[in-house]
Amino acid sequence: MNLQFQPFSAIWVYLAASPLLGLTLTLLAYQAAHALHVRCKRHPAANPVLIAVAILGVFLWLTGTRYETYFSGAQFVHFLLGPATVALAVPLYAQFRRVRRLLLPVILGLLAGSLTAIVSAVLVGRWLGASVATQASLAPKSVTTPIAMGIAERIGGLPSLTAVMVIFTGVLGAIVGRQVFDLMRVRDQAIRGFAMGVASHGIGTARAFQENEQSGAFAALAMGLNGLLTALLLPVIAGWLLVR
Repeated sequence: MNLQFQPFSAIWVYLAASPLLGLTLTLLAYQAAHALHVRCKRHPAANPVLIAVAILGVFLWLTGTRYETYFSGAQFVHFLLGPATVALAVPLYAQFRRVRRLLLPVILGLLAGSLTAIVSAVLVGRWLGASVATQASLAPKSVTTPIAMGIAERIGGLPSLTAVMVIFTGVLGAIVGRQVFDLMRVRDQAIRGFAMGVASHGIGTARAFQENEQSGAFAALAMGLNGLLTALLLPVIAGWLLVR
């Protein structure tokens, strides 16, 4: 009996047509990245998000798969970002008493951190000769991706560039944040977590939860408040901040 095997290209065309392909690839890539992260003793440089993105990017490039085809299945994971963000309220509620005691420092830290993130990004971009559209794309880099892309589009930026910078900022904060706090001798877990959430949004918050629950709860609080404040503040100050 002769068995005729289909070439891989024909099989891939069939698999690529399934919306479950993107979901399966995403889960497998992150599982492999997480396993490598654990094998590296959870070293910050072995960030599972960064590794998973690299794996997926290389795979899609090698197979010639369009991003739209991939995302038709990966959108199921994207949908879970909403419930996951809401679920951050649970550990935050456990820290509610301390949040109430630190209300004034939280407000002042939020204002300082949000303004610093916006202004420093624009000034660095201008110093490097970036266009106004690029400066506008950099401004909301410390806000979680969906909010940052919406802000960038409103003030004349490029949402796709903003998405890249948001991910880069989050990964960078998750990698170097702990070392920076240690060098500055910042020991309070609430302060460390809040700073991480303001500067590095969701990826930094995930890293803060690896430290302890208190740090993660304050990072979640900072991430939410910074997204809200930036969405309200940046469109107002963009007119004089961005040099045209």
